[in-house]
Amino acid sequence: MLRVGMVGAGYFAQFHRNAWTRIAGVELVAICDRDPAKSPDYPDATAMLAAEALDILDIAGPPPMHAATIRAALPHKPRAIICQKPFCQSLEEAEAVTAQAEAADVPLIIHENFRFQPWFRTMKTALDSGRIGRPLNLTFRLRTGDGQGPDAYLARQPYFQTMPRLLIHETGVHYIDTFRYLLGHPDGVYADLRRLNPAIRGEDAGHLILDYDTGARAVFDGNRLLDFDTDDTRRTFGDAFLEGSAGTLTLTGNGTVSLRAHGSRESEVLLPTQDWPDFAGDCVHALQSHVVTAVTEGDPFENAARDYLTVMRLSDLAYAAHEARTRLPVHFA
Repeated sequence: MLRVGMVGAGYFAQFHRNAWTRIAGVELVAICDRDPAKSPDYPDATAMLAAEALDILDIAGPPPMHAATIRAALPHKPRAIICQKPFCQSLEEAEAVTAQAEAADVPLIIHENFRFQPWFRTMKTALDSGRIGRPLNLTFRLRTGDGQGPDAYLARQPYFQTMPRLLIHETGVHYIDTFRYLLGHPDGVYADLRRLNPAIRGEDAGHLILDYDTGARAVFDGNRLLDFDTDDTRRTFGDAFLEGSAGTLTLTGNGTVSLRAHGSRESEVLLPTQDWPDFAGDCVHALQSHVVTAVTEGDPFENAARDYLTVMRLSDLAYAAHEARTRLPVHFA
């Protein structure tokens, strides 16, 4: 049995906890949180690490505690550390702790779970098998519908209101990573961002375009004030189209992925609607299961911290492109 310890017992940590309890070969042995009202086993990570021999440390708390927690864990040599996103408080801090984890030979994985949503895995399988031919255009329309009025975000994640960067840094980064997963590393970035709700500090709507020398384009069309046709906006968060020379993949709000061949009006359902056990297609469970398999079988980790630094750099480049009002080339791998 792999022994897992969690840091943080806030809103999103519930999905981490639920997933760990459903993964075979894993025992969630301890949770730490500084808030005693959340009934943690330990008040902080230092106490938990000293008392528990952990195979996996799962950091589900906010960015201000990421770097210190990772550094505290490294001497204990867990077989893997998983850290939530946004990763650390800055790119520089993230680069520093990534280098320290590598020097300690402790795998550090970022909990970027959107690429593990079943609809994107289905799209990737179809893309890799040539079902749509040459990919030319990928569009995701984010329509969470939770950003209107003075009480926007307060019920679930109130800190959203005061974040200086919201749409891309907190939310759009999911799709930067997903676009890389589907289409690879981009060659250029353009962004046009805006704030529509005066009750918040950061941007809540905008467009991000990643371009590729192959001629493909990936478009993130995000608007947190608008909704879309679904019974649950937090299942898929929006809809998507992955279009190629031989066909189009479509994701709808009920989680269905369908394929329509070029020139046809008939569609084949590749992923049917279903009742997923937990958040967004049970993607937290899928990510954590992937880490368990990688630890036990020696497989490569997706979203290793070193690779995820590229996602963070692309996010920063998006803001720079917005400020410059022009496309900016990508000069890093």
